[in-house]
Amino acid sequence: MAGILQQSARPAIQVLIGVALAAGLLAACADEADAPAPVPVVRAIAPAFSLPLLGADGVVSLASLRGKIVILDFWATWCVPCEFQVPELNAFYEAHRNDSDVSLFGVSIDTEGPELVAQWVAEKGVRYPILLADGDELAREFGAEGFPTVVIVRGDGTIDSRHGGLIQLVELEDVLAAIRSEI
Repeated sequence: MAGILQQSARPAIQVLIGVALAAGLLAACADEADAPAPVPVVRAIAPAFSLPLLGADGVVSLASLRGKIVILDFWATWCVPCEFQVPELNAFYEAHRNDSDVSLFGVSIDTEGPELVAQWVAEKGVRYPILLADGDELAREFGAEGFPTVVIVRGDGTIDSRHGGLIQLVELEDVLAAIRSEI
């Protein structure tokens, strides 16, 4: 019986293979004018915020950074993987701290106060500026599903990308180069 089913299925399989080959040939021969137009990327507007800067008076708002590529690293002192991201972000910060078109901020979601955050920052050797979000509400608005999460905001105030988990220097540099190439 199995032999009969296999023999009766052969013509159907041969027809399917023929159709697939014909479709492939047609696609290869199609004019570029027939190709669909690229779909424009619609980017979400980044949530507005004004957050206190650790160790300084005053606040930083996303609106005040308009025109810059803004890299936000959402993290917490209780997040073990967040510690491993510090050297990568320190390296990026040192490489770009004087660039007029890019800013990097760590955004602490800790709720225990700035003293705890300041202690962790000092112990881990963080060299980039830290904003105090006092909870994870803003991180969630930016689409963070866990920590650390890096969000890159374009100069026009739209979210370019999100990176959950650890991110390496080379990945940050690639994203920055891609955004800069479009400007």
